[in-house]
Parts: sequence; C-alpha cells; structure tokens
Amino acid sequence: MRVIAIVDLGIGNLANVRKALGGVITGDPYEIERAEKLVLPGVGNFGAVVEKLEPLRGVILDAINDGKPFLGICLGLQLLFQESEESPGKQGLGVFEGQVLRFRGVRAPHIGWNQLWKRKECPLFEGINDGAYFYFVHSYYALPEKEEIIAGVTDYGPRGREIIFTSALCRENVYAVQFHPEKSGRNGLILMRNFRRL
Repeated sequence: MRVIAIVDLGIGNLANVRKALGGVITGDPYEIERAEKLVLPGVGNFGAVVEKLEPLRGVILDAINDGKPFLGICLGLQLLFQESEESPGKQGLGVFEGQVLRFRGVRAPHIGWNQLWKRKECPLFEGINDGAYFYFVHSYYALPEKEEIIAGVTDYGPRGREIIFTSALCRENVYAVQFHPEKSGRNGLILMRNFRRL
C-alpha cells in the first residue's frame, strides 16, 4: 500500500491536511522512513519548529535524497531553506539556497485569498488555471537564489509598492507551496490530488 506520511511536529491542525490528502499523521521516524511520500506542514515560529524538527531531520533529508516525493506546506516551504530572518542562527533543512525574509512596506501577516501565477510547468498544477486563488497566512516569504526552482509567484501589497514573492517551488521530487492547499477549496483539492498521483 502506498503510504503518505504527514510529519507531525505537534503544531497546527493536521487533520485538515489528512482529510484533503489521505495518508497517516506521524512523528515516528520508522513510519516516515517507510512511507512512499512525505508532507511537511508547518505553522508558527521558524526557530521553534526547527527545534521540534531536529529528531526527524536525518530521516526527512534521507527521504528527499532518495527521490521520494516531498511536499512542504506554508512554513514547510520556508524550512527547506537554511535559515530565516524570523530566527537567526536556527538551521533549517538547507535543501535550497536563499533567504527567508519578513514582509516590509506592506501589511503583515498576509492573510486571505490571493492568486498564483505560474513560472514553469509543475505536476502539482495540472488542471489548475494560471492566476488561480489559494489561501495564505504568513509574515515571511522565501527568496531562492536559483530562479529555476520557482514554480509560481504571488503579488501582495498596494499597486506600485507590491511585493512579488515565491508561492510555489518545484525541483525534481521536491515541491513546496507557501499557501494552505487544505484551506483552498477546489484548487487546493486538485493540487493535493496531483501530489497523490505522483
């Protein structure tokens, strides 16, 4: 049986992710190791979550390096980078190079529905229109060093002062979204279905 492990860091409401995606919620390294796919949802403070993540760091990185499909959600996207302005000195997973920055010059947090504009083809977006709406809740955003991993962007803020930020990443078996697909209605369900089908 194909098992999707939804990594349980003891934070957030993982039930909605499981309802939309299926799979098993677990913090057991053995269960994560034997799963076919991994999902890392995240909410809260970067540094606090990194501390909860530490016992599972090795098994998560092994799964990614072994080519297992991986989906990071919200803070789960930011954790793929080395560090964040939110928690200087705390080390993320370091899968991608770049920075995680706080919104400046616009209202933070960014909460509500906003559009995703595709930058490249990505299996997660099959059946989803360019400019589709998803639900966001975040005060920080990722700025990757390598633009080729950016699968989608979103603009936020008043016209003329808006910030265009990365809202989806896609590289080989690693996928990540800044929004919450489990709260994004039909588009979110399509994205989750696409991940299940990988």
